[in-house]
Amino acid sequence: MKLGNRVCVVVGAGQTPGETIGNGRAAAITYARAGARLLLVDHMAERVDETQRMVADEGFAAETLVADVTVEPGCKSISDHANERFGRIDVLHYNVGKSQGDGEASELALENWAGIMTLNLTGYYLTCKHVLPTMRAQRSGVIIGISSMAAHGAHMNMTYGVSKAGMNSLTKSLAIHNAPYGIRVNAIMPGLMDTPMAIERRAREQNRSREEIRAERARQVPLLGEQGTGWDVANAALFLASDDARYITGICLPVDGGLSARG
Repeated sequence: MKLGNRVCVVVGAGQTPGETIGNGRAAAITYARAGARLLLVDHMAERVDETQRMVADEGFAAETLVADVTVEPGCKSISDHANERFGRIDVLHYNVGKSQGDGEASELALENWAGIMTLNLTGYYLTCKHVLPTMRAQRSGVIIGISSMAAHGAHMNMTYGVSKAGMNSLTKSLAIHNAPYGIRVNAIMPGLMDTPMAIERRAREQNRSREEIRAERARQVPLLGEQGTGWDVANAALFLASDDARYITGICLPVDGGLSARG
């Protein structure tokens, strides 16, 4: 199995309620199927518990932890718990982010900017900060950050894009600084995905049907005119987490159905 007996920590393993599967939950299930030992982390107990139940329904076990990645003690508790329960950390998968409350610079409240940047970027930095000593001591490890194609170009969600661009830059820096320890650090940039986070809020805020939102987004995608799913992101993450990607570090991988190729 690709991840047989490796300890994978999935931060953001719960998801927004919705009709489809989110990136974090899909990653958790995919890692479990690949033989990983799991620590599932989220800030909402009921959401991460649901992911744990779905993993259990497939015959696999997972530990859960409720943690707030917007504060350093919450980030530190993730590495502390993983070390206490498993004695090592092989994969950190950071799948946390939000764009709600975003806007353009002349109208955006500072508290909205700070909240998005703290969750999307600072939480990634702090979580990496606290798992890296374990990975360095092991002289092995993989970090995967879920970024976004919004990191490229201008978008209505300005702060979200800036935070994800920062995530990409941090990924490359972490990759270089930790390469001598055998630690690989990569990011995945999903494009237009049919996940609850992407669809539910837009349908609610725009007072439009989910089907209308989906169709509008799908028309923009070159590959078959279809949105991706959480499984597409999870499969890319499994590749990067596995030994199949042993010589890959410091990349930001688009999973976007050709959107980035269009320019």
